[in-house]
Amino acid sequence: MKPLSLLLAIGIGTLSGACVPLENRPVGNANVPQPSKPVELSRYLGKWYEQGRYEASFQAGCEAVAAQYALKADGTVSVINSCRQGSPSGALKTAEASARVVEASNGAKLRVTFFWPFEGDYWILDRAPDYSWSIVGEPSGRYLWILTRSRPVSPQEYSTLVSRAKTLGYNTALLRRTQQ
Repeated sequence: MKPLSLLLAIGIGTLSGACVPLENRPVGNANVPQPSKPVELSRYLGKWYEQGRYEASFQAGCEAVAAQYALKADGTVSVINSCRQGSPSGALKTAEASARVVEASNGAKLRVTFFWPFEGDYWILDRAPDYSWSIVGEPSGRYLWILTRSRPVSPQEYSTLVSRAKTLGYNTALLRRTQQ
């Protein structure tokens, strides 16, 4: 595997949170809340676009970030993350993973594996009733993602989602807007 591909497998798989050891990143939320709503996996599956995130070295230079989730025959979830390097029209990078729903989490917590035996937490902390957006984090408070079903979102919609993240206790000054 090429070094860049390995980095990508660790990196773009960022929506899994902590598949790699925690970086020396600021903690944006010292008291990460438990997910607030149950999640129906069948409604969560599909394509998501990243609108904002806490910056992490494994996502350096990533724009036009997207994730595709699909149910596999064994009941786990196929994860295909992608980004464009440097700009929304840059070189395409992808990483594949597998996720499983954590028992007794009402479907709102997943464990994601990009390469065995390492797993990362993926907590759906909040979501729209119609599954048009979600706010994803993990227990350390060092990683946060704002995801939507629509690639472009208005500045007002983004601001509303940032406010929701702030309500969850996150330092929104650490958010980086993703170019889509």
